[in-house]
Amino acid sequence: MTMITVQPEGWAKPKGYANGILARGRTLFIGGQIGWTAEQVFKTDSFIGQMEQALRNILAVLEAAGGRPEHLARLTWYVTDKKDYLDNQGAVGEAYRRVLGYHFPAMTMVVVSALIEDEAKIEIEATAVLPE
Repeated sequence: MTMITVQPEGWAKPKGYANGILARGRTLFIGGQIGWTAEQVFKTDSFIGQMEQALRNILAVLEAAGGRPEHLARLTWYVTDKKDYLDNQGAVGEAYRRVLGYHFPAMTMVVVSALIEDEAKIEIEATAVLPE
């Protein structure tokens, strides 16, 4: 497995994500994960609590396929409240590092009006590239 961060010359260094990832290996697509447990129970209604649980769910799928956080190539985040995210950026970074460490793949964040599960405040989908 090869994964290289791509940063165009002259661009400012991104904060907490990569502009591009060039990878070779087996591709794992992880469907959108929300902040509920394996039993599909929400244990918190806080943005940070749900975000951390969604990341833990991604990690569980990743590990089930034999992967680790450094194999993540892309995360797409869907949040229902932009202000909730912006007001908690420090806690977002702390929760992210608790679960995924210091690997920062290419990321996109989209603000949406709602998610399918009414209690969900965030949904994150992932793409990972695992060793051959």
